[in-house]
Amino acid sequence: MQLELIHKNKLQMNKAATIWEVFIQSKNGLAHKHVGNVHAEDKEMALQNARDLYTRRNEGSCIWVVKSSDIVSSEPTDAESFFDPSNDKVYRHPTFYKMPEGSKHI
Repeated sequence: MQLELIHKNKLQMNKAATIWEVFIQSKNGLAHKHVGNVHAEDKEMALQNARDLYTRRNEGSCIWVVKSSDIVSSEPTDAESFFDPSNDKVYRHPTFYKMPEGSKHI
């Protein structure tokens, strides 16, 4: 009976938990990178779970958590119409800029 109750409580918690995608910034000035996901009921718990799971050895300087359901993505079948139009706009390519000496992470 006790084991059944524990199992039932775990199932209820899993139904209430949301999947959150985790992004870690390794150093200030660098881009955040997707490292995985966590299950949590709210954003504070998601941040705590992400910190405990992905930054145990001080690997990061900043953590982002985003509900998986809030992420919107382009479809691979739309790649041609979605990305190709920028190729004819040469001013968007960084070939016309000179990098200042000492600039980092650019």
